[in-house]
Amino acid sequence: MKNKVFLNILTVALCTVMLVLGNRIATLGTPLQNVGATTVSEEMKVVNIIDDAYENTLYADYPDARGESIVLFEGEFTKGYKKGTVEKAVQRVDNLYAIEMRQVEVGDKVVVYRNPDPMIEVDYMFAEFNRVPVLFFFAGLFCLVLLVFGRWQGFKTLISLVLTIASIFVVFIPAVLRYGNVYVWSIITCCYIILMTLLIVIGWTRKSAAAIIGCVSGVVTCGIIVLICDIFLNLTGLVDENALYLLMLDAEHPISIKAVVFAAIIIGAVGAVMDVAMDIASALNEIREQVPDITKMQMVKSGFTIGRDIIGTMANTLILAYIGSSLSVTLLMAAGNPSLLYLFNTEMIVVELLQAIAGSFGMLMTIPLTSFVCGVLYTGKKEDA
Repeated sequence: MKNKVFLNILTVALCTVMLVLGNRIATLGTPLQNVGATTVSEEMKVVNIIDDAYENTLYADYPDARGESIVLFEGEFTKGYKKGTVEKAVQRVDNLYAIEMRQVEVGDKVVVYRNPDPMIEVDYMFAEFNRVPVLFFFAGLFCLVLLVFGRWQGFKTLISLVLTIASIFVVFIPAVLRYGNVYVWSIITCCYIILMTLLIVIGWTRKSAAAIIGCVSGVVTCGIIVLICDIFLNLTGLVDENALYLLMLDAEHPISIKAVVFAAIIIGAVGAVMDVAMDIASALNEIREQVPDITKMQMVKSGFTIGRDIIGTMANTLILAYIGSSLSVTLLMAAGNPSLLYLFNTEMIVVELLQAIAGSFGMLMTIPLTSFVCGVLYTGKKEDA
C-alpha cells in the first residue's frame, strides 16, 4: 500500500513538472493575436441604481421602438487593490433583441471593464453578470460527492481532472496561439492526458499498460480517419463564425482552421476512447483475478464480448453529445432549409457527424487491441493491479 501511495505521489509530481515545462515552452515567443490592448475585467457588487432611463438610439423614425436601455449604477469592487471602493458604471442593453438581458439590481455581482467610449463620462462598463461563484459552488459540490463516493479513487480522479483541464488551458491553447501548429500540440496534449490520467487513476500496473496501448491505438485510428476524410470531404474548416475570427488573428501566419477541426475531434474522442480502454482492461483484469488459469484466447474472446456491449451505447453517446452541443444552430439551419440533402452537406453538420464517426472508429479499434494486449500481459506472472 505504501508503495502504491508513493508511486501515485511520484506520478502526480512528474505530471505537474511536465505541465509546468509545457507551459514554459508554450508561452515562449510572441502570441499570434494582434487585436489590440487586452481588456482587463474586474469584479463588482452593485450597491446603488442611479438611473435606468431609456434612450432611443436606433430607428429614430419609430418613436415607440426603444433602441437601447442605459442603466447607470454604483458598484463596490470586491477584489484587487480597489477592493472596497465604489465607482460608477454603465450597463447598456439593446432592447431590439428578442431576449433582453436583465437590468442590474442592487446586490448583483457583475463583471466590468474600463470604458473605451469617450462619449460616456463613466469609467466602467458592464460586461456580464458574475456567474463564476455559482459555477464554483456546483463544481465544489461535484468534488465533494466524488470524494464521498469515490474516496481515494475519487481523489485521484479529481487530481487527473484538474491536470487535464490545465493541459488544455495552460499548454495547448497558449501553444497554438504562439506557434499555430495545431496538429503537433493536439497530439502532444492527447498523449499527456492519456498517460497522466491512466497512470494516476490506475497506477503503474499491467492494467494501466494495456489501457494506455489500447487508448493510444484508438486515438491514432481516430486521427487517421479524420485526415483521410479531410481529403475526400473537401473541408475548409469554416464551421462557424468563430473559425473566421481565428483566421483574422494573424494575417501573415494564420491558424489552420482545418487543423482546429482535427484537434477538436481527437481531443473530444480521447475521453470516450479512454473510457472503453479502461472498461476492457479493468473487466479482463477482474476475470483474471477470478479465473487465474484462463488462457490468452479465452481472455481475448471475453474482451471482444465485453467490447460489443460497450460499443453499442458509446457510439450513441458520441453522436448525441456532438449533435446536442450544436442543437440550436442545427434547428436554425433546418428551419431555413428543410432539405435533408442540403442539411447533411453543410460543413457544420458534416464535421459533427465526422466527429461521431471518427470517435466510433477509434473505440472500435481500441477494443480488439486492448483485448489482445490484456491477453498477453494478464496471462503471464500474476501481479496486483
